[in-house]
Amino acid sequence: MENLEYKKLLAELTGKTSVSGYEYKFSKFLKNEISKYCNNIEIDYFSNVIATFNSGLNLKKKKIMLTAHIDEIGLMVKSIDKNGFIKFTNIGEVDPKILLSQEVKIHGKRELLGVIGSIPPHLIENYNKHNVVDIDKLYIDTGFSKYELDEIISIGDVISFNVELISLNSNYISSKALDNRAGICTLIGVMNELKKFKYYNETTFNFTSMEETASAGVINSSYRIEPDLAIVIDTCFGKVQGGANEDTFVLGNGPVISIGPNFNSDYSKQIIKIARDEKISHQIDVEPGNSGTEAWATQISRNGIPTLLISIPIKYMHTPIEVMNIDDINLSVKLITNFLMKQ
Repeated sequence: MENLEYKKLLAELTGKTSVSGYEYKFSKFLKNEISKYCNNIEIDYFSNVIATFNSGLNLKKKKIMLTAHIDEIGLMVKSIDKNGFIKFTNIGEVDPKILLSQEVKIHGKRELLGVIGSIPPHLIENYNKHNVVDIDKLYIDTGFSKYELDEIISIGDVISFNVELISLNSNYISSKALDNRAGICTLIGVMNELKKFKYYNETTFNFTSMEETASAGVINSSYRIEPDLAIVIDTCFGKVQGGANEDTFVLGNGPVISIGPNFNSDYSKQIIKIARDEKISHQIDVEPGNSGTEAWATQISRNGIPTLLISIPIKYMHTPIEVMNIDDINLSVKLITNFLMKQ
C-alpha cells in the first residue's frame, strides 16, 4: 500500500468512534474492512476482532499473534442540569487542559454536536489564569433544553471528539485517535503484504478492546489464542517542541523497537538485526520494566508468551490533534513483514 492509501484508510478509521468499552460498532466496521484478507474473522464478547490469516498453504509451523488496540479515549455523560448543560467525566487518560473549547459528539439515541465550555473568567472571583480548569467545572453546551435532551441522551452515553483528519506538510497528518488507529493501519498493511508471499505460519491478527482503561481485551484474547510469539503494535511519544529528549522519538525515522524485561530478548535481537540488514530505518526504546502497553498483559498471559513491542511515534498523544508521519507506517509494515517471513 502507498502513503496515499494509508492516509485514506487512516481518515476512514479515525472518522469512526471507538471509545474504550464501547467498540462494538467499530468492530463490525473493521471486520468488514479486513474480510478481503482473512476468511475466519469473529467478534468476541469483549468486541475484540480476531482474524486468522489464511495463506492457503495449511502448513502450520509457528503460532504468531499480532495485536493492536482499537479503542480511543473519550468522555461520558454524568448529568444534565436544569438549564440543559451536560456534565461529563473521562474514559481513559484525558488531560483536562485540552478540553476547553473542543467540539464533541454525543452518541445518544441520535448523535448530537456540542461544545465544551466553562464559566468565563470575568465571572469567577479570585480567578487565577495559571490554574487549569478542573473537569468538574466544564460542561457541554448543545443548544438544547433539558427537556429536549432527556428525549435524546441518557446518563452513561459516550462522547467523542468531533475531529476530521487533516493533512499537514509532506507525509504528516493530524487527527484524533491515531493512538492506535496507526497500529490498526499497520496490521492491515501487513495483511496486504503477506498475501503476496508463500507464508507458512498460523497467524492471528488480534484487534483488541479497552486498552485505554484496563487492557481487558488483550488479557482475555491472548489467553485464548495462546500464541508462540506475540507482536504488539502501538504508539509512543514523539519529540515535541520544549519536551523531554529521553523516551521520545523522531517522527519519520521509522518504527520504535522496545527492548527490556517486558520483551523476549532473542526476538528483540532478531528483529533489530533484520532492520539493520534490510536497511529499514528504526529507533530503539529502552524499557526497564512494565512498558505501559498491552505487551505487559500479553507477556504474562497463561504460562507466559514471548512478546515484542513495535511502536509508531506520535506527537500530542491523547489529544484530538495527534500528529504522525505516514512514512512510519510504511517502514513498520516492511519491518514486521520481513520479520514474519523469517520465522
